[in-house]
Parts: sequence; structure tokens; C-alpha cells
Amino acid sequence: MARALAIGSLLALLAFVFWIAYDQWEMVAVDIPPWGWIAILGGAGFSLVVGVGLMALMYYSERHGYDEDHGQQVERDKR
Repeated sequence: MARALAIGSLLALLAFVFWIAYDQWEMVAVDIPPWGWIAILGGAGFSLVVGVGLMALMYYSERHGYDEDHGQQVERDKR
């Protein structure tokens, strides 16, 4: 029940934010040239690539043991 309430609250908040963003977008009515849309999409795409790449590096380093404490490495080498 609590999980459904949390998900419902977050979805309602997301819908509210989209409604406010749409309302502000329509109120200002700015025309963005094609090169502006290209810049926006390029920046968003680059941000996604960097985020996904950093997360992949984090999982890679954790699975290959690069994140272990030095003391754990010494204990394992003594065995």
C-alpha cells in the first residue's frame, strides 16, 4: 500500500511539473530555430552518453574488484 502511494504521489508530481512546463512554454511563445533544436538535442544526447558511460565504468570497476579496500586485498593475498 505504501509503495503504491509513493508511486502515485511521484507520478502526480511528475504530471504537475509537465503541466507547469507546458503552461510556461505556451505563455512565452518563443520560436527556436532549427540549429537551436539541434543544440538542445545534442546537449541532451551528450549528457546521456556521459551518464551511461560513467555508470558503466562504475559497474565495471566494482565487478572486477577495483573498489575493494586495500586491507581486504592484503588479507586475500595472505591465504
